[in-house]
Amino acid sequence: MTDVESVRASATALGPWPVTDPAEANRIIRGELGDPHLPFLPELPDRGVGSDSVGRTGSLLVDLALDVQPHGWRLVDRPGKDARRASSALSTDINILADIAGSEDVSATEFKIQLLGPVSLAANLHLHSGERALLDYGARRDIAESLAAGVGGHLRRIAAAVPGARLVVQIDEPDIASVMAGTIPTASGYRTLRSISGEEVTGAWRVVIEALKAAGVVETVVSVPEIEAPIERILAAGADGVAVPLKALTSRQWEQLAAAVEDGKRLWAGALSTNNPQAQLPRTAQVIESIWKPWRQLGLPASGLAGLRVTPSTGLADFSPSTAKDVLKKLTQVADGLDQLAQG
Repeated sequence: MTDVESVRASATALGPWPVTDPAEANRIIRGELGDPHLPFLPELPDRGVGSDSVGRTGSLLVDLALDVQPHGWRLVDRPGKDARRASSALSTDINILADIAGSEDVSATEFKIQLLGPVSLAANLHLHSGERALLDYGARRDIAESLAAGVGGHLRRIAAAVPGARLVVQIDEPDIASVMAGTIPTASGYRTLRSISGEEVTGAWRVVIEALKAAGVVETVVSVPEIEAPIERILAAGADGVAVPLKALTSRQWEQLAAAVEDGKRLWAGALSTNNPQAQLPRTAQVIESIWKPWRQLGLPASGLAGLRVTPSTGLADFSPSTAKDVLKKLTQVADGLDQLAQG
C-alpha cells in the first residue's frame, strides 16, 4: 500500500444527489468534502429525462445516437430531443462546477466523476427492434468502444473546470450480476437474455479503463452491488480498485478484497448503509467497527486503513438535501476515525 504518511482515508459519495439545482448541490458537496476527501460531480435525476445515468453517460457516446422511446433509451440514426437535453444538462453542470471551483480560496486536489459502465449501458439501451442492446454482441462491442472514444473529450472539459485537480473516475455497473447470471428480461418479458461471459465483461471494462488512463485519470474504480460482485474480473480489467457495499459481502469476497489491498489496489468501502432514506444514520463508531472487524480478522495491517475511501451503500437521490449533507458529514467522521486507527 501507499505510505500511510502520504495518504489518508477519505470520504466520497456515489454520485446521485437530491434537488434539481446543480449550483446548490456542488456547493454542499465541495463544502463538506474538502481535502483529503473526494468531491464529485453530482447526478441530479430529479431533473427528469436526460439527467438519469443512462442518458447522461449515453450523451458521451461517439457515433452512436440516442433518443427516448416508450420502452426507454434507444439507439437511433440521429440524436433526439432528449439526447440533446442530456448533453445540455451535462454542459450546464460542468459550467456551474467551473464557476464554483474558480471562486474557492483553496481548491480540492482530487475530483471524481461517475460513468455508467459499458455492460450496464448495453443492458439499458435498446435496438431499433426494441430489444436490449445487450442481446447483440456487435452492439455490446460498439457501445464499449464508443464510450471509450467519448471519455477523453469529457475529461478535458472536467479538467478545465477544476484545473490542477487529479481526476478520479467511478464506473458504475449496477446490473452486472443480472447480466452475468442471464436474468435480464427480454422486451416481451417472457424470457431472459443469455448471460455474458466473464471474459467479454473484462474486455469491455478494459477498453474503457485504458481510454480513461490515456486521458490522464489517476484512479479508476468499478462500482458494483455486493451480490455476486465480480471482484477478480474488475481487477483483471486494470481497475485501480473496487467500490462495493460491505454489509452482505461473503468471506470469499472479503478475502478477494484483502488480496487486492495487499497488491496495492484500493477499496472503496460502502460502509454506511443508506438503503432506507428514513432510517436514522448509524453511530460513527459502529460504521468504523464494521470495517475494522473484518479487516483485523483478515490479518491486514492497521496502516492500510489509510488507503480506504468510504462511501454510502447507495446513491443519495432519494434522501432529503439536509440528510444527504449529514451523510457526507458522517462519512468524513468515519474516515477520520480510520486514520486514527491507521496511525496506531
